Amino acid sequence: MTQIRSVVLGCGSYLPEQVVTNAQLAARIDTSDEWIVQRTGIRERHIAAEGEFTSHLAIKAAQAALTDAGVDAQSIELIVLATSTPDNTFPATAVAVQHGLGINHGAAFDLQAVCSGFVFALATADNFLRTGAFKRALVIGAETFSRILDWNDRGTCVLFGDGAGAVVLEAQEQPGNAATDRGVVTTHLRSDGRHKAKLFVDGGPSSTQTVGHLRMEGREVFKHAVNKLAETVREALAANGLTAADVDWFVPHQANKRIIDSTAKKLGLAPEKIILTIEDHANTSAASIPLALDAGVRDGRIKPGQLLLLEAMGGGFTWGSALIRW
Repeated sequence: MTQIRSVVLGCGSYLPEQVVTNAQLAARIDTSDEWIVQRTGIRERHIAAEGEFTSHLAIKAAQAALTDAGVDAQSIELIVLATSTPDNTFPATAVAVQHGLGINHGAAFDLQAVCSGFVFALATADNFLRTGAFKRALVIGAETFSRILDWNDRGTCVLFGDGAGAVVLEAQEQPGNAATDRGVVTTHLRSDGRHKAKLFVDGGPSSTQTVGHLRMEGREVFKHAVNKLAETVREALAANGLTAADVDWFVPHQANKRIIDSTAKKLGLAPEKIILTIEDHANTSAASIPLALDAGVRDGRIKPGQLLLLEAMGGGFTWGSALIRW
């Protein structure tokens, strides 16, 4: 029996021009390149310029994805933008992206699940497409985390960067065989609010009437991340009768190389199957997975027909996984 699936037509990304190296940070705070690389795998990050907003990054990534897909912006009926750093409290940054692309039809909205945002946005768009509500969608992850960092806190400010990535999805009829169908196979989403205090921003319109800064209990986040990410990946594989050996590429949220390596080892995923961008991008929150996807496509590693495993965990805690046949 045939089945409607959300097929990826194209992807794109954008990184701000300004690059800040570990050495530059070490000149400002008590840290070193060696300390950062050893604990995180990060060597540099991109930082948005003054006057460069999350919407600007998202628009450029979306334009690149549309070009890669070979489709016109006017064919887009749905925009789901994952971000924790919107341009304004309201309206949604997605409507600024919609306007910037010259679209004045369909629907556009933001989704907030922190670093898990792209997986949550992908799942949301996939469900809209499979039900027939929309035909073609843009799913974007875009962040300017540099705007919510305490640059005197070496435990957090060295970890994050700015950027955006996007994919174009289209509802297509597929043969109905999960082993060969192109598109989103399944998505798996979870959250647990008991862990809010381990990773949060200490501000907001309702609570403090300020933007606030990111705060994190690093060791606690690391411990929970490895276990929860392995759990959601196993769930995705089991739901489809697959094993780690069936995965062509593991595209994780780029939070910390030690988390990525530990999760891959726990799951039996070979290191050579991992798409890594953390060294050059740092943690770009909801943008990290689509940035990594685009990097893998651009350098020729990710090819049509291959099975991709995506996973992420973010503040809340939120976490999730997705299987996509490219």
